Amino acid sequence: MKLSVLMPVYNEQATLRKVLDNLFAIGWPDGVEVEYVIVDDGSKDSTPGILDAITDSRALVFHQPFNQGKGAAIRKAAELATGEYMIICDADEEYRPQEIPLLLEPVLSGEADLVYGTRAFSSHTSFSYWYVIGNKGVNTFTNILFNSYVSDVETCFKLMPLELYRSLDIKEKGFGMEAEVTAKLLSRGYRPYEVPISYKARTREEGKKITAKDGFEALWILTKLRVKEGSRRRHPEIATAG
Repeated sequence: MKLSVLMPVYNEQATLRKVLDNLFAIGWPDGVEVEYVIVDDGSKDSTPGILDAITDSRALVFHQPFNQGKGAAIRKAAELATGEYMIICDADEEYRPQEIPLLLEPVLSGEADLVYGTRAFSSHTSFSYWYVIGNKGVNTFTNILFNSYVSDVETCFKLMPLELYRSLDIKEKGFGMEAEVTAKLLSRGYRPYEVPISYKARTREEGKKITAKDGFEALWILTKLRVKEGSRRRHPEIATAG
């Protein structure tokens, strides 16, 4: 198997080097080849220089000419990727890259093709009370709309076949892409296999970018796609075992 780790980056000079070091040091399971497709989304700090200094031959770096949003950066990364599977990994240290192999286990054992890393929020890992409530609200709204049970719609760690992701044709350029991905998967009959992961939210001072506005946008995207996608059936050649 070849796995493409897609990393969108925007003004992450404070955490980028450590995240990259952790990524490149991962001990991947036998038989797993990996590539890192990193898209700098028009950063204005020292992020571009850090990326250009990467010497790991498994890494491909692309610089967007201007800031377009997380969804747009991932879309570009997916275009450049050559793996059979892909997973998104942010550069902000909220997620632990070392845990990506945990999401690979159900795929390698034949249990699933679509895997979500599910965050458990607690006092030392939550950004704020309202952030956690908003996250749970989006989850509940999603599950009611699609008659499903997904524990973490907005998780960054979404692992799936690269061709499946491309087939979703994600249009949202910002954080709304997370809701769009899940809405389209659920509409087409896919149900993610969930694996618990660690999480530690940043503060605004540390660079936290998502806001309440993004939460309300997610609800609108979910509603719009529930109507648009309807009861569209899953692709017959890419089935999920989870």
